[in-house]
Amino acid sequence: MSRLSPAFAQLKVRNECALICYITAGDPTADLTVEIIKAIVDGGADAIEIGIPFSDPMADGPSIQASTQRSLDKGMTTVKTLAAISEARKRCPNIPIVPMTYYNPVLCYGLEKFARDAAAAGVDGAIVTDLTPEEANPWAETAKKNGIDTVFLLAPTSTSERIEIISKLSSGFIYCVSRTGVTGAKQDIPAELKNVVMTIKSHTDTPICVGFGISTPDHVRQISQFADGAVVGSALVDFIHNNRDSPDLLSKVKNVVASLKEATRLN
Repeated sequence: MSRLSPAFAQLKVRNECALICYITAGDPTADLTVEIIKAIVDGGADAIEIGIPFSDPMADGPSIQASTQRSLDKGMTTVKTLAAISEARKRCPNIPIVPMTYYNPVLCYGLEKFARDAAAAGVDGAIVTDLTPEEANPWAETAKKNGIDTVFLLAPTSTSERIEIISKLSSGFIYCVSRTGVTGAKQDIPAELKNVVMTIKSHTDTPICVGFGISTPDHVRQISQFADGAVVGSALVDFIHNNRDSPDLLSKVKNVVASLKEATRLN
């Protein structure tokens, strides 16, 4: 069993929404990736999404595309990402860690080998962004055998039929994309987002986490009223990049995460 289901169960008891923080592996460096994960955990995050750098990130906006390219330019690979996760797992034994990637790196690595190596590194789930449910069975079955959840995405444009399919296949949580398009920090939360989440909830008891464009404590606070988790990605990636040379980078990251986590508390 992965760490995701127990984490969401504990949050429900505490009447809190999950704060999930995304970073790109290897940006600014592989060594700092481990330190940043520790700072995020110390700030109170409930789970980590870690992007595996890939040359053709179709779902990612300018911030994460740029971070991915910086990471690739420094020689970051899937193998090195799993090594960083393994090291982070030693320092943060309880935090759920979920790589976010595309099917090409997983397929090239080998489904069985990737699942075994990811499980050995301490991975709890995987978001394979461009893997459709119609093509997902080989990976999903392999992941399940290795104790790894497969997290699928739903969007505001998803039909009831699609929601029903994803609700049956996704484990750990369902990633609800807040808007059409790619990732990136935004100024507001779409007015229809609550209805989208509530529609998904009518199909499943699996936790629903909202990402894409979630940037501020106020965004997180709004999402906490109707979803089970909020994913902050581009805004955190930009913050890390902009403060990469600061001697206080890790404490700054911890403080930013703490302010976001505070917004998830509903009591």
